[in-house]
Amino acid sequence: MLKLNQINLHFGERTLFRSVDLFFTEKDKVGLVGKNGAGKSTLLKVIMGAQPVTGGRVIAPKDFTIGYLPQDLDFISDLSVKDEVMKAFEESQSLEAEIERLSHELSSREDYESEAYIELMEKLNEASVRLGVFDVDNQEERLERVLMGLGFTRADFDRPMTAFSGGWKMRIALAKILLRQPSLILLDEPTNHLDIESVEWLETYLKDYPGGVILISHDRQFLDQVTNRTVEIINGKTFDYPASYTRFVELRQDIIQKQREAKKNQEKEIKQTQDLINKFRAKSSKAAFAQGLIKKLDRMDIIEIDEEDTAAMHLRFPPAARSGKVVVEAKDLSKAFGEKKVLNDLNFELIRGERVALVGKNGVGKTTLTKIIAGLSSYDGHCELGTQVDIGYYSQNQSEELPVKQTALEVIDNAATGDYRSKVRSLLGAFMFQGDDVFKPVSVLSGGERARLALCKLLLHKFNFLLLDEPTNHLDMRSKDVLKEALMGFDGTLLVVSHDRDFLKGLTDHVMEIKDGDITMFPGDISEFLSTKKADSIKEFERVKKKKEVKKVEQKEKSKVNEKEKWQLSKKVGALEKDIEKLESEIGALKEKGAALDFADHEAVKGHMEELSGKEKKLESKLEEWEKFSDQLNAI
Repeated sequence: MLKLNQINLHFGERTLFRSVDLFFTEKDKVGLVGKNGAGKSTLLKVIMGAQPVTGGRVIAPKDFTIGYLPQDLDFISDLSVKDEVMKAFEESQSLEAEIERLSHELSSREDYESEAYIELMEKLNEASVRLGVFDVDNQEERLERVLMGLGFTRADFDRPMTAFSGGWKMRIALAKILLRQPSLILLDEPTNHLDIESVEWLETYLKDYPGGVILISHDRQFLDQVTNRTVEIINGKTFDYPASYTRFVELRQDIIQKQREAKKNQEKEIKQTQDLINKFRAKSSKAAFAQGLIKKLDRMDIIEIDEEDTAAMHLRFPPAARSGKVVVEAKDLSKAFGEKKVLNDLNFELIRGERVALVGKNGVGKTTLTKIIAGLSSYDGHCELGTQVDIGYYSQNQSEELPVKQTALEVIDNAATGDYRSKVRSLLGAFMFQGDDVFKPVSVLSGGERARLALCKLLLHKFNFLLLDEPTNHLDMRSKDVLKEALMGFDGTLLVVSHDRDFLKGLTDHVMEIKDGDITMFPGDISEFLSTKKADSIKEFERVKKKKEVKKVEQKEKSKVNEKEKWQLSKKVGALEKDIEKLESEIGALKEKGAALDFADHEAVKGHMEELSGKEKKLESKLEEWEKFSDQLNAI
C-alpha cells in the first residue's frame, strides 16, 4: 500500500533517519513509538509529504489518499460546525455534480457513434465507479455519529466555529479526516484533546476502520486497543514488531536478551579463533590454516545489539509539610461565562492526604475548577484553601507559558531559591537537560522538553498540595512512567486532571466527576469508577426494559388485533428484501460488465446503459415500497 524506501534525513550534523525501510498495508494499525525527539512526528510529515528528505522516497499507488492530524492545529473558519465538517464530503459532492452534468449532456445528444459521445460515456463510467466508493446515502447519519462520538451535542452542530477552543477545533479536524475515509490515517497524539468517553469511542472506530492507521500516542491502553503492529524509532533506525504496545515491550526485551547471548557466544568464538591465528601464524606448515581463519573472521557478520535508549528523567518530589485536615473547601461554588453556567452550586471537600482524579467530558469545567482552586479565576460562592496549604499548580498549558526567549538554564535559575540555587545544573540533568542542552532557548524546545522543564520548576518548592491539569501531555512513555512513580511517592494531597486511564490507574483513591454542572465523588481509582459507570448503564437499561415489558402486558389485547396485519406486512417486506437483493446483485454484475465493454461498439454500449438504467429505476421503486411497508410494520 505504501512504502518508505531508504529514507535518510539530516538536519545539519544531526542524523534523524538512517536508511529507513518500511512497508504499510491497508490492514495495518501501527503504533509509532520512541522517546521525545526520536523523530516520530517528523516521520509522519515525511509520509504526508510535508517534510523533504535527504535521500530515499515514499512510494504509494496512484489513487492513494492520506489524512493527517498534527499535534497542534488551530484553523480559522466562519462556518458552523456542521458546514465545516461537511467539507469532508467535497469529493463525493463534486463527483455527484460531475455525473449530473455528464448525464444531462448525454441526454441532449444523439451523436451516439461520435468519439465525443464515447468520451463522455467513459468519463461518466469512471465518475460512477469512483462515487461507488463513497457511502453517499448515509452522509448525514455518519456525520452525526462521528461528531457525537467525539463529544459534540446536536446543539453544537449549528454553532459557529469561532465559538470553539483550539482543542475542540482539533476534534472537528479529526472528524473531517474520519468522514473523508482516506486510504491511510496519520494521527499525532489524537487523544490529547479528548475526554475518556471520546477516547473509548475513537478506539472502537479506528479498530474497525477499513483503511490503514499510523498513530503516535503516549496512552498505552489506547495503543493496545487500536494497534496490531509497533514501529520503534531509536537513534535514526526503525524496529518493526507485529504486535501492539504491551506485547511489543515483551518481545523487545526477549529479542535484546537473545542478541546479548548471541553476541557473547560470537565474542567467545572470535577470541578462540584469534588465539588459533596467533598460535599458528608463525608456523610455515600451518600458515594456510591461519590464513583461512583470518578470512573466516573477515567474513563474519558482527552481531549488533539493538540497545534501547535508556535516557530518562529522574523525578522525586521533596517531603511535603503538614497542612490542615481540610485542604480545599467549596460551598455553593458556581461559575458562568456570560449566560452559560459551567459550575452550578458545587459543594465538596478535599481532605489532607487524599489523591483525587478529576474527570468529566471536555467543556464541563475541569480546567475552570482547577483555576478557581489555584486562585486564578473569579467565581461565585465559597472556595478556600485550608490552614498552611501550599499549592503547586501545573496548568494544562504550563509548558506553553514558559518564557520563550530564556534558556532552560535561565528558566530554572531564575525560579530557584535557597539551597536549590547551587543545584540548578543537577536538577536540569535529572530532567535530561545535559551538556549544551541547558543553553537551548525555550523557543526551540520540543513539546516533551518543555513539559519536562515545567515539571522541573515544580520541584523547586516543597508543596504539600499538587494540582495537576493534564501533566502527561507531550511526555513520552518513559517520562510518563517516571512522573507516575514520583507521584505515587508524594506524601501530600493530590488532585489531577487526566484523560490517560493508564496513568490514573492505581494513582488515585477517589474519582471526582463533573457532569451537568454538578460534582460527584466516587471511592476507588479510575478502573473502579469506569466499571461502576458501566454497571449503572446496565441497570438503567434493565430499568427501561422492565418498563417496556409492563407496557407490553397492558397492550397485549391490542397486539392481538394487529397480529394479522403485522404478519401480512412482514411477508411483503421479506419479499421486497429478496427482490432488492437480487436487483443489487444484477446491477453489480452489469457494472462489472460495463467496465470491460468495448466503447467502440456503440450499440452494445447503448443497450448496456439502457439495461442498467432500467434496473436502477426498478431498484429505486422497490426501495420506496420497502420503506413504506417497513414504516407501517415498525408503527405496529
